[in-house]
Amino acid sequence: MNTLHERRTTIAWGLLVLGTLVTWGMGAAGLTGPWVAVTILAIAFVKGRLVILDFMELRQAPLVWRLVLEGWLIVVSALILLAYWMSLK
Repeated sequence: MNTLHERRTTIAWGLLVLGTLVTWGMGAAGLTGPWVAVTILAIAFVKGRLVILDFMELRQAPLVWRLVLEGWLIVVSALILLAYWMSLK
């Protein structure tokens, strides 16, 4: 029988694949615009968080490590969003 960790990892993997397919599909369909860019960035953020928590196995790590890596992800995502927003002006 699968452990909770194995099930969570399998679900995370499925979500990573789904996120990749959704963003690829948006690009293949030629979708453009600010909301598409924000949606793709949000999907990338969720995917990054899944990798950090489930594949780097930081879900059960000390809080400081989670804060460092999730904080890094938030900062990078915010900077990309800010750069995109500034490019629209």
